[in-house]
Amino acid sequence: MDEEWTYLKRPLKHDGPVEPDVVDRVSDMLLDIERGGMDAIRKWSLELDGWDPPSFLVTSREIAAARERVVPDFRDAFALAMENVAQFARLQRATLVDAEWEPKPGVIVGQRQIPIDKVGSYLPGGRYPLVSSPLMSVLVPKVAGVGSVVTCTPPIPVAARISDHAVDPAMVYATDACGADAIFSIGGVPALAAMTFGIEGLTPVDIVCGAGNQFVAEAKRQLFGRVGIDLLAGPSEVAVICDETADPELVAADLLGQAEHGPNSPAFLVTTDEAIGHRVLAEIERQLPLLRTRTVAEAAWRDYGVVVLCHSREDAVAVSDEIACEHLEVHTADDAWYHARLRNYGSIFLGERATVAYSDKGLTGTNHTLPTRRTARYTGGLSVAKFLKTVTYQRIESDDATREIAPAVIWFDRMDMLHGHERTAAIRLERAGGTVP
Repeated sequence: MDEEWTYLKRPLKHDGPVEPDVVDRVSDMLLDIERGGMDAIRKWSLELDGWDPPSFLVTSREIAAARERVVPDFRDAFALAMENVAQFARLQRATLVDAEWEPKPGVIVGQRQIPIDKVGSYLPGGRYPLVSSPLMSVLVPKVAGVGSVVTCTPPIPVAARISDHAVDPAMVYATDACGADAIFSIGGVPALAAMTFGIEGLTPVDIVCGAGNQFVAEAKRQLFGRVGIDLLAGPSEVAVICDETADPELVAADLLGQAEHGPNSPAFLVTTDEAIGHRVLAEIERQLPLLRTRTVAEAAWRDYGVVVLCHSREDAVAVSDEIACEHLEVHTADDAWYHARLRNYGSIFLGERATVAYSDKGLTGTNHTLPTRRTARYTGGLSVAKFLKTVTYQRIESDDATREIAPAVIWFDRMDMLHGHERTAAIRLERAGGTVP
């Protein structure tokens, strides 16, 4: 479809499949760690992060020290984000209910919402610490009722370390505040493997979640099945739909605000007004020198930035749904019209007052772990529902119900040539006073 689009700016590069060498390296590391246990984790931690402490566990003393090193203003900001994220998660949880029905007399069916027992949360610390991560993958599962949440986060790079157990203090504070049961200073693929296979005597987790680089994403892909995963998140991405009423300064700022995540972070502008498209392009050039993250944001915009001109708002919806972006902002004269028709996105931000950064840091309460690389076509983002299992049950409470159901089951089993199945229904039918067909 994109061959038919009218471009005001084309991307120089397109995000492709995972490189084979990444796949092979991750596979080798996972196999080595599965066989070698903690010795292998130590080996890889030393090689990748220069990190081999006596224990990877962050102790209560270190947590207390981190709490003291975090400035009060940040503690206040984080408390507000925790309140908002927990409230939204509780609202979601309230919609996921245990229920029981009697669709026919004597036939009882129902569902229960059972929290997952053990969650492993990876808290990234690469280019940026992203201290909002625990809000999404520690606090939310806690609201869901998960039994225990074990976390892993990378150590601070060697050149920046000021202590023997150097995990970013703000990350330690945030993770502890959100209720993590244990914090380990392990990064990357070894962290995912450690949580899946078991860490320092802890049992393996049931699901791993959290964002990371391409190696972390590939590790999750390869571990899926052995353990559950939240989703496969690629580089952060943003799309903005705008018309002639949009503010070019705000649109440009919001595009660059996501482009700074990494040099391969796509940013899309979908506009129904050519003049606004050109004004946004000019604003981006004006604003780039103002960013302390210019090197990253400029590379991302140059290589992956896209501006598409649409001839109608219906076309804008079609283009946006084809992109299926992680974050979608709408800056138009009729945001409600777009909201009612757009279908493919991770999270939508309606009106110029809303911006992705509000959600990224948890201040609107919604989860920022969202689908990328067009996977929003078939999935939403991380939510309290991901940490619950909807299980079903049934009871048959009358002979009348058995006499109605069993004959039909018998005919199904004859078509399937499953004689054992047929007998389970036939025996019950006879005991209920019915006649086997």
